[in-house]
Amino acid sequence: MSSTDGTDIQTLSVTVTGDDRPGVTGTLLGALSGVEAEVLDIQQVVVNGHLTLTVLLRPGTHVDQLRDAAAVAAHRLGLTLTVVEGTGVNARSRQGRAAVVVLGAPLSTDAVSLVTSRIAEHGANIDRIRRLSRYPVTTVEFDISGADVPSLRTELALVATSEGIDIAVAPGGLARRGRRLVVLDVDSTLIQQEVIELLAAHCGREAEVAEVTARAMAGELDFEESLRARVQTLAGLPASVLDEVRESVQLTPGARTLVRTLKRLGFTVGLVSGGFIEIVGELADDLGIDHARANRLEIEDGHLTGRVVGEVVDRAGKARALKEFAEEEGLPLSRTVAIGDGANDLDMLDIAGLGVAFNAKPIVQEQAQTAVNVPYLDSVLYLLGISREEIEEADLDDGTPTQAPPVPHAGH
Repeated sequence: MSSTDGTDIQTLSVTVTGDDRPGVTGTLLGALSGVEAEVLDIQQVVVNGHLTLTVLLRPGTHVDQLRDAAAVAAHRLGLTLTVVEGTGVNARSRQGRAAVVVLGAPLSTDAVSLVTSRIAEHGANIDRIRRLSRYPVTTVEFDISGADVPSLRTELALVATSEGIDIAVAPGGLARRGRRLVVLDVDSTLIQQEVIELLAAHCGREAEVAEVTARAMAGELDFEESLRARVQTLAGLPASVLDEVRESVQLTPGARTLVRTLKRLGFTVGLVSGGFIEIVGELADDLGIDHARANRLEIEDGHLTGRVVGEVVDRAGKARALKEFAEEEGLPLSRTVAIGDGANDLDMLDIAGLGVAFNAKPIVQEQAQTAVNVPYLDSVLYLLGISREEIEEADLDDGTPTQAPPVPHAGH
């Protein structure tokens, strides 16, 4: 920054460090307020109770008075003081804003070092670092500028693979704020099981159906053909088995927290499933979800016929549903988030503003914008810049019990 006559302005950077406690900022600024000066910038961070507070001033002719006032305040507070004179204020362009979110369990120093080095090699600058969660995973958000989001995403994907961590790169600034539509797959995403396998267990063909399901989710089989073949195995089952399956469905750890938090933010939530509306609809009602689309089983004389009714919700159908939900809500696709695990989710993950592969099949992780491989669905909230503390404070405010997410069942 330059003064109006084109010359660089004089600056004074006042930094105090030490144990954090209430009143530090007020005491320091109160001491400085007795001397005529202009505040140009102020930053504060607390890590594990250790405070770093920096005030950047335009001191005019009062450098010595400001030094003395800061020294008195720091001594009174028992903090370490650093004062640096300079000229000019960093006016670097803030274009190319991006948010880089790194998740790890654990998150090693080597991994963080590689992430920061790659950001620097990309030519971007880290403007701010914020911890979003300590448990059940460690999550750190880097607010950066000077980034090309698609290329940086590709570069950091290599780090994620080599270090066994998850990294999401998304546009920053206003693109990260405002209302969104979040659409989730159901089987092995919102819930831990595959509903068609639960149904097949009632006719002793679970293993057979599970094999076909795995191949379809890996992209080895046409989804519609595989669905019709699997549903055919259910022919003759009494419709009452649907009630039993509803009772046996288990939500993925963090699913309720994810939906509850999104709704608090005023977001719209939808479910799109290659499973069955008889189950998905009940889940949507229970969780207060706004939209639900899935296949419908044909039932005659109280029994399943082994057929589905109407158009099959396949890979293309999921993408169409996301588009239609967005249109109904008056939101552009750039304001949508899609979460899924199977090959039939790839189209909706691709067209969404943010596509998240959640504990997904290899083909999905390779093609999705970002992947989350921790077993807690509410970890997706961190990708949106929402911290664990914010989630728990909101729960506390309305009396919702808060606890660390449970360890998921094996096989999820």
